[in-house]
Amino acid sequence: MRTSETRERVVVTGMGIVCPLGHDVASLWEGLLSGRSGVGRTTLFDASTFPTTFDAEVKGYDFRRHIRHPEFHEGCSRGSGFVLGATVQACKQAKIEVETSKPADGIDRTRMGIYLGAGEGSLDNDSFFGSIIAGWDAEQQRMVWPRSIRVAMGQMSAVRELEQEPNMAAGHTAMLTGARGPVRSCLTACAASTQAVGEASMIIRRGDADIMVAGGVHSMIHPLGITGFNLLTALSQRNDSPETASRPFSGTRDGFVIGEGAAILILESLTSARRRGVPILAEIAGYGCSSDAFRVTDMHEEGRGAAQAMIAALADAGLTTDDIDYINTHGTSTQENDSIETLAIKTVFKDRARQVPVSSIKSMLGHLIGAAGAAEIIASVLAIHHNIVPPTMNLHDPDPKLDLDYVPNAPRKMPVNTVMKESFGFGGQNNVVILKRFREEA
Repeated sequence: MRTSETRERVVVTGMGIVCPLGHDVASLWEGLLSGRSGVGRTTLFDASTFPTTFDAEVKGYDFRRHIRHPEFHEGCSRGSGFVLGATVQACKQAKIEVETSKPADGIDRTRMGIYLGAGEGSLDNDSFFGSIIAGWDAEQQRMVWPRSIRVAMGQMSAVRELEQEPNMAAGHTAMLTGARGPVRSCLTACAASTQAVGEASMIIRRGDADIMVAGGVHSMIHPLGITGFNLLTALSQRNDSPETASRPFSGTRDGFVIGEGAAILILESLTSARRRGVPILAEIAGYGCSSDAFRVTDMHEEGRGAAQAMIAALADAGLTTDDIDYINTHGTSTQENDSIETLAIKTVFKDRARQVPVSSIKSMLGHLIGAAGAAEIIASVLAIHHNIVPPTMNLHDPDPKLDLDYVPNAPRKMPVNTVMKESFGFGGQNNVVILKRFREEA
């Protein structure tokens, strides 16, 4: 176990993504800088009778085209297919061999782990709804449960049932990479993949792994998933203009736009990265985690949990608010989140709050739920690399109560050396990661 004085520095050496803006990191960045929207009409099921008829889907993606041995992953869920492609990209950039029993990259697989913020797999809708419909007796107006169960047992697939478990994405990732070190899977709602990156960095810091495949994956675009969020009145119903529906910090915002995808980062100890001679993209400087201890779906009205996580991340990084150049917000486009997140930033940053640019890429990408934080961490690394802050699109009607610098409608060229990334999930889960430009000196 390492002491705080000798803890390993943690760096990013690879990134990969499959998302509504494209199937790789370059497509993500091009989409963000051009203000392109990944939102459109729902095609994964017939949503014509739903209050919300649009989403942010991954289009035209087949994981079989991105790996050499798709037969090992046949029957995998939609989300697991996304994570396979994202992991291949990230490993290629980090010079990690995949899909081989005898890798020649010199990496000890027992010192290589996985930490994913992974949501439940795609529901087996045909079997579920088919058995319910089959069990309904229209004449007697009641359910005949034995008949429903017989139909369900006849239609049920063991593989599809297994693939609904949240840990299966990590299982597929382990098969792909050969990683045999620490494996974790968390489902802390919208904060899950930021938590995964933060806690994976802690595993490396304390010396329990040299490399961690970290990130998140989620796909909830199915009838039950959309029904649940509609009942919570969390989704935008701007059916007349899907592309502009996600409008964080706007006075006309009416809810978030659900998306899907997978985002993966290769985290590595600086010692390992130097030994392997791989390019370093950024450094994970700090991590903070907290709970609101308030309500299941509402943030605390004073943003106490969000503020606590920010303060903890700054302390962990040994930084102050003066060191932060840009805040990549959670920015969901709901009335509650955007106002309380703004309040929390003001609480922590005080007089400097209005001087720090903040933006939300959910305005273009939609809300990837369990994968959102990792996708936004990738965008934060790119902001540091290119010295460009991505914009908050669709911000034409500012909320007069929200008065921070939200980088409206166009990217901003400026020095970016340190980024705070915030994620807040249902249930009051708060996770904040601080990234900075890598420099050889500590």
